[in-house]
Amino acid sequence: MQPFPQHYSVAAHGTAHDEVTLKAAGLPPLLTAPPVEFGGPGDRWSPETLFVAAIADCYILTFRAIASAARLRWISLSCDADSTLDRVDRSTRFTACTLRVRLEVVDGTDEAQARRLLEKAEQACLVTNSLTFAPHLQAEVRFVPAAEPVAAWHQVD
Repeated sequence: MQPFPQHYSVAAHGTAHDEVTLKAAGLPPLLTAPPVEFGGPGDRWSPETLFVAAIADCYILTFRAIASAARLRWISLSCDADSTLDRVDRSTRFTACTLRVRLEVVDGTDEAQARRLLEKAEQACLVTNSLTFAPHLQAEVRFVPAAEPVAAWHQVD
């Protein structure tokens, strides 16, 4: 990992009627448009969906790092993020987010440790730490028979 502070840059370009093109060094361009709720076509990523996606994505990547450090053997993690956009004090903003996560681990895994690491990922996620509200975590740990191939497990050797 690189030292702090780190800097991230994105360039956006749009016209009066077309989608917006987002560009960042080394990444493919991403086309965005307003969501249906704001009169958009509903067939592109929007700032709202990108915001919620960033929460879910960061949660999984944070869990991956924490689980690796704790040497937790896990198979997969799914995260469904549902956020509420509302008007507060004449300002439109996200006011809540629920993360429904499902962690698959091999039979015999310490469930208490897995749950602690899921909660720790919520607390350590840099995106959720940047929010003005605390997300609500709903976690499920699912056990998979040990017959699953070891290659599917995520663990640092």
